[in-house]
Amino acid sequence: MTRDNGSRHALVFGASGLVGRHLILALARAGASVTAAVRTAESAARVEHWLSEHGLTRSIRTTIVDFEAPELVAGDPSAFSSVTEIHNCAGSYRFGMTSHEARTANVGIVERLVGFAAELPRLQRVVYISGYRVGGQDPAAVPWSEDHRAEVYRELGAYEASKVESDAIFHALAAERGIPWTIVNPASVIGDSATGESDQHIGLADTIEQLWNGTVAALPGDETTFLPVVTVDYLAAFMAAAAVDPAAAGMAYWVLDDATPPLPDLLTHVGRHLGAKVPRVRMPVGVIRRLPQWITRADPETLGFMSADRYPTAPAIELADRHGIRMPDVHVSLERWAEHLAARRFGARPADDRRFVDAGGLRTFELGVPGSRQVILPGLPVNADTWADVAAGIGARAVDLPGLGLSGGSGVQDWSGWIPAVLGTGPVDLIGHSLGAAAAVAAADRFPARIRSLTLIAPFFLQTPPSTLARVRRVASAYLRRVRPARLSRRLTGSEASAAALESSARDLTRGRARSVAAHLARTASPRWRTELEDALPRFRGPIRIITGSEDPIAPDAIERLASLPHVELISMPGAGHHPQLTHSGALVELLAASTDTAATMA
Repeated sequence: MTRDNGSRHALVFGASGLVGRHLILALARAGASVTAAVRTAESAARVEHWLSEHGLTRSIRTTIVDFEAPELVAGDPSAFSSVTEIHNCAGSYRFGMTSHEARTANVGIVERLVGFAAELPRLQRVVYISGYRVGGQDPAAVPWSEDHRAEVYRELGAYEASKVESDAIFHALAAERGIPWTIVNPASVIGDSATGESDQHIGLADTIEQLWNGTVAALPGDETTFLPVVTVDYLAAFMAAAAVDPAAAGMAYWVLDDATPPLPDLLTHVGRHLGAKVPRVRMPVGVIRRLPQWITRADPETLGFMSADRYPTAPAIELADRHGIRMPDVHVSLERWAEHLAARRFGARPADDRRFVDAGGLRTFELGVPGSRQVILPGLPVNADTWADVAAGIGARAVDLPGLGLSGGSGVQDWSGWIPAVLGTGPVDLIGHSLGAAAAVAAADRFPARIRSLTLIAPFFLQTPPSTLARVRRVASAYLRRVRPARLSRRLTGSEASAAALESSARDLTRGRARSVAAHLARTASPRWRTELEDALPRFRGPIRIITGSEDPIAPDAIERLASLPHVELISMPGAGHHPQLTHSGALVELLAASTDTAATMA
């Protein structure tokens, strides 16, 4: 990327948004001084924290912006006399707004921005984000008549119409005030090409979430439907370069990946990568328009983006080539973005300690401390989310077993290659709950040198065999597929108090994990497997702790056998049942922390 001579000062509006944050990184790495314009002091602090987490060691300046106040920013233009470029990433990307809301959020910002920019003495460029479906409007038509405005907003919907009007007004006002400009018309912006990171859950992301949840009956569009994408880091690099490229003055660029597959193929690729059930039926956009929204579940404002149109990308490609900006592989970028969305359950779990990793060739979900030597393997029918508080309390990572939770794979048959990858080189303190206890014992039996200590919580194979419901796979699968969080909480803990903690587990069961859970439950009834696990457990010579709830004890004969072994400690949690991570997480954290400290001392 082109670097400046040290006098470059960029003012970024909308700095707290997805594009704004990545743009600041790109500008700072190009050598520019940066001022981030945000709406609140809290937003400024969040931006600075995000930049620090993403490796920016240089400091940036921040300023509070208010597009509705008489003074746009504190000090107005006189305080920004050193600014050489403005980047406008501000606006509202949201469907369902009224015309007034959309115009205030998008059109009003443009009018204020141009007036402010005209007063800056050193300004060399304003880089304005428009949109690939709305760019190229005729500035001569400004101002719009009330009739024309009403027609456009009625036809396109408030969001897209406000962007169309904003594009036209920006052209007109910038020319009128003699402001040098570059317009960037990006496609649907997806996550970072390397990490997939994104916090936008609208548009295409919403469709992927529906696919993930199994609520898509037919894929929208056909082989001509082109909904192009661009990664946020590529867009940020392009904007940073365009701002100082002399040839970009007075130019509008369509920034998108021409290699984006047709929409149904895109969704098929992403869905299969995530392990979602992908419909075979395709529904042309014309049919979607004619059907009621309650059937299609498609927001009417999104239908205009489903088009066969192509866009004039050659000038943008030429500029990118001049500055060494390479378009990342679109399929890989889509996969990483989709994984990031799914790991955070499409915004429902925004924490940064959630990720997919490759473990023995299986896409595996884990949360908690990356690379932690304390590994939690959850049981049935819950997922790693239910162990998040415990993992945080002891600095561990919780890992969904193959075929369960968010992890790929089929089940127990994958353990042979999966287990060593999860353990790494060790040594680890391995904590297995219920079914996870079986995986922990299998790991200890095969790789004893990699395991420092073994903690089994409610190990099913030392308890009474499961009920008839668990053994009858079809009945169990049907029950689990329809179970709601409150009912699941009652069944697992005896009350509805854990319903919120079980929300994601219930969603996983509904979206297709019920069959896998039922199959695993049936397997836990196998006398042969239970005997194999009982025999393997004492072969591990390191410290073994077995934690059970007083309301969910292990069988008396198992207590008799294990109590005589010097390296086995039996611990009962008063008042706890089969899922102490839900009902007694604080006490469990204390137990596990103490056990880990003891194991570390003995090692």
